[in-house]
Amino acid sequence: MGKGMMAGKKAKERTAKPNMAQIQALQAQMLKAQEEVEKTETEASAGGGAVTVRVNGQHQLVSVTIKPELCDPEEVEMLQDLILTAANEAMRQIDEVSNSAMERLTGGMGLPF
Repeated sequence: MGKGMMAGKKAKERTAKPNMAQIQALQAQMLKAQEEVEKTETEASAGGGAVTVRVNGQHQLVSVTIKPELCDPEEVEMLQDLILTAANEAMRQIDEVSNSAMERLTGGMGLPF
């Protein structure tokens, strides 16, 4: 191999490895993004707005709102299904927010989060 080929290879290896300052900066950015996600709330509804739930970034159900006309005792099973559907959608949305924030920071580095 000629000198030019070796020099190119060494330069490529150097740029591929992040230095400690870059790693620490990325860790700080990831922590900040995680804190922002934890403060985020998402809302989802089911049954045409008959049931609405809010979930925070810590995957906690914050509130459940049920329209009064749904409280017919004969419709309890349907009401439970609507709550479950809305809660699961809100949880999916907060996961999406979290994953999107982490992907923006890692830039496709393939790091687990």
